[in-house]
Amino acid sequence: MRKVLVVLLVLVIGGVVAADRLGVRFAQDEIGRQVATQYNLRQQPEVKIHGFPFLTQAVGGEYDQIDVTIADWTQAGVTLRDVKVEMRGIGAPLGDVMSGNVNNVTVRTATASVVVPYEVLQQRAPKEVRKIGPKGDDLQVDLSGQVLGFPVSGNAVVSVKATGKGIAITPVSANSGQIPLSALRSRLTWTVPLTNLPVGSKINEIRPTPEGLRVSATANDLRMSNLRGT
Repeated sequence: MRKVLVVLLVLVIGGVVAADRLGVRFAQDEIGRQVATQYNLRQQPEVKIHGFPFLTQAVGGEYDQIDVTIADWTQAGVTLRDVKVEMRGIGAPLGDVMSGNVNNVTVRTATASVVVPYEVLQQRAPKEVRKIGPKGDDLQVDLSGQVLGFPVSGNAVVSVKATGKGIAITPVSANSGQIPLSALRSRLTWTVPLTNLPVGSKINEIRPTPEGLRVSATANDLRMSNLRGT
């Protein structure tokens, strides 16, 4: 009899676990589908709901962490890669979720990060900029052409900074002939129009990587009803 009870207990636990895993897979797929529809994505994003058991979180309406990974995302005409959104402390009442109402969904902290490829920076750069790559916390650009009548060749180090209009790129030093740095700045300063990341968060970190600029942002105490269109 003891062995029978053990077998029954294992079967019950296995059934509960299986139901839990089926539930989380269904929820992850539905979130991915909704995100793809909202942002007109060609590929459905990958969604991961953390925490176990999932069903307990669903019934309680509180989730520890949900991650969304999008292959490509376009904002203000800028195509970004490796888009990741990490949300922690999500409040989603079960009744609202079942009815499709997301207005009352809240997020304690949301962190978004994207990669801005160097070719995107190159597309918006002045024509004298021939190549862009990382150099520590800054970027290095190869130059060729003329600026204010002066021939320019060599390279320059440019800084990257988040502004109200996007990512501002400005020369800070140059090895490009006799032209003054001030004149170089007047011609070779440009902006990439990226001001907001997914979930409406503002940029708070820009870090050069071999693939491009890794741009990150964090937002706190979000309510989904305030994020329509972002």
